[in-house]
Amino acid sequence: MNRLYLKFPTLEDKEKVLDFKNEFILSGQKMAGVGGLDRYDSFEEWLTKITNDLKEETCKEGKVPATLYLSCRISDDKLIGIVKVKHRLNKHLLDYGGNIGDCIRPSEQGKGYGTEQIALSLEKCRELKMDRVLITCFKRNIASARTIQKNNGILENEVIDNGELKQRYWIEL
Repeated sequence: MNRLYLKFPTLEDKEKVLDFKNEFILSGQKMAGVGGLDRYDSFEEWLTKITNDLKEETCKEGKVPATLYLSCRISDDKLIGIVKVKHRLNKHLLDYGGNIGDCIRPSEQGKGYGTEQIALSLEKCRELKMDRVLITCFKRNIASARTIQKNNGILENEVIDNGELKQRYWIEL
């Protein structure tokens, strides 16, 4: 079902990323797994931040190296989603965050893109020589749980995160 491809953002992706961000703003939905895109007014500053996230020596103190990918539709190059792969886990990520964070733009949700985006990000995890990956989601987010389960996620447990139940799934690679 190859409808998407992953790519690291460049300056040429500015308009499609800003369009993606604007769709979330207009919908009122929150973005997750987007490397702080929702907190930056400047695309260029955000691009610098996610570039710095790539390496241990340049990522923010207390954070782990991570690669952010744009998920673009092959047929028309439209930005469908964003996925962030953390290269390793620290204590907080092990307890609550996991290796992968992602989102699909509101107009493309419910079309199976999330499942494909996670599958593609798992390939990136294999390239990083990971042998298993942790993905979490809030229990109320049934769509995310199904996406994780379709990618062979096995529920380990549920934990309380900011007063809300969060599920922790492991995927063997």
